[in-house]
This record gives sequence, C-alpha cells and structure tokens, in this order.
Amino acid sequence: QVQLVESGGGLVQTGDSLRLSCAASGLTFSDYAMGWFRQAPGKEREFVSRISRNGKYTSYADSVKGRFTISRDNAKNTVYLQMNSLKPEDTAVYYCAAGPRGYDLVSSYDYWGQGAQVTVSS
Repeated sequence: QVQLVESGGGLVQTGDSLRLSCAASGLTFSDYAMGWFRQAPGKEREFVSRISRNGKYTSYADSVKGRFTISRDNAKNTVYLQMNSLKPEDTAVYYCAAGPRGYDLVSSYDYWGQGAQVTVSS
C-alpha cells in the first residue's frame, strides 16, 4: 500500500540544476523522516540527505553540502531534492526513503521509492 514515487531525473550537463520530487502515499507522511540516497554503478547505496518529520532539521553528505537542498511539503506528501552545480560524480540512481527517525543508514528506512536516474555529462 505504501508507495514512494520519484520524478524529475534526467540527463544534464556539468553545472546544471535538477529538482527531484518524491510523492508518498499509503502512509502518514508527517510521521516519517525522509531521506535521499544514491547508487552509482558498481557502488553501494550511499546517503545523500535527510530531513526530519517537521522539516526543521536537515543533514547532508559532505560531497553535496552547499550544492543540494532537501525540503518537504507535508501538505502535499512530497519531499524534494534540489540539486545545483551538478558534477559527473553525481551520476547515480537516486532513491527517496521513509523511516520513523531517519539517520544516515540504509537500514534506518522502512520504505523506498523505485529510483530516478540522474546522469551528468562532462
């Protein structure tokens, strides 16, 4: 019943911006912290960003600090990831996830989206 659907991925050039959206259904959205993770070919899934239930606290991986911004709109049951100044090393499948507390670990999240491909060309 729980469904997380990412959108907004695509092919862009170095320095471009992209905004990912993740629409949630089948759960009480405001009860869940939300996270964004990414997985590049041949690599493990890694933490990108997270946001608390009320949106007051956010956290970012060092690799994206200053470039990415996470936000949420609880009225729309949607979490966003604004990605600016994109680099080729940002190329990955991006996943949104929902969990009762959040944190940086994959195991902290109960529900996952299908993933959205982001490709940054040089």
